[in-house]
Amino acid sequence: MTLENLTTQILEKKSFLCIGLDIDLEKIPPHLLEEEDPIFTFAKAIIDATHDLCVAYKPNTAFFEAYGVKGWQALEKTIHYLNENYPDHFTIADAKRGDIGNTSTRYAKAFYEGLNFDSVTIAPYMGKDSVEPFLTFENKFAILLALTSNQGAFDFQTKTVDGKPLYQEVLKTASQYENSDRLMYVVGATKAAYLMEIRKIVPHAFLLVPGVGAQGGSLEEVVKYGKNDQVGLLVNSSRGIIYASQGKDFIRAARVKAMELQQQMAGLI
Repeated sequence: MTLENLTTQILEKKSFLCIGLDIDLEKIPPHLLEEEDPIFTFAKAIIDATHDLCVAYKPNTAFFEAYGVKGWQALEKTIHYLNENYPDHFTIADAKRGDIGNTSTRYAKAFYEGLNFDSVTIAPYMGKDSVEPFLTFENKFAILLALTSNQGAFDFQTKTVDGKPLYQEVLKTASQYENSDRLMYVVGATKAAYLMEIRKIVPHAFLLVPGVGAQGGSLEEVVKYGKNDQVGLLVNSSRGIIYASQGKDFIRAARVKAMELQQQMAGLI
C-alpha cells in the first residue's frame, strides 16, 4: 500500500472511514459463540458487510491477545482474509508498541512481515531509536501517538515544555526522523480544537482520528480543521459500528452505521 493508493481509495469511495475491530466476546452476538472461531467469524462478517464503505480496518491487537493462542490465530486469519479478499484496504495493527531499537525492529518485523499489516501504532515516549526501526520498511507506515482522545491525554501530552505543549514537540521532533514520510499521527477527535496547530506542523501527513461516535467527537470539526489537499484523514469508528446490534441483525446494523458515516464524509470531502 502506498499513500497514493490510499488517497485514490478515499476519493473513489468518498470515504475516509476506518473501522476498528475491537472484538470482545462479551459483546458480540451470543449466537456466534457457538462457532469454532467466534472472533474471526464476527470480524469476517463485519468486514464483508462494510468493505465498500470504508478504506481501512484497524484490529486492536489487545482484544485478540487477551484470548491467548486462539486470539492470535484469529488475528492472523483476519489480516490474511483482508489481504486476500480486500487488498485495496489500508490495514492498521493497533498495537501501540514502543521500545528500544532491537525490540522495536522485532515488533516491526512481526507486524509488517509476519502478519503483513500496512501499518502499526507506536508510542513515542522512548524517542528516536524506538520509532525509526518501524520506518525502515518500504511502503509500511508507523502511526505515532501524538494527541490521543482519552481524558488521561492531559496528564502529559498537553503539558508545557520549554514554552510549548509536549505533543507539539513530539510532532516536530518526529517529523525530522529518517524516513519520516512514512509517519502518520494519532490525533483524537475529542481534541479537534488542536488540529489547526497540528496541521501547521505536519501539513502533509495522514492523521488517524479516533473518538468519533461513541466518544463524542465531531466529524465536521475534524474535517474543518484536519483535512488537507489530499484529505489526509482516516477517521476511526469501532464500537459505534461493530456493536450497533447484539442480535442476529448485527450485520445489517453495522452496515447501516457505517453507511451513515460514509455519507456524512461524502458531503464533507
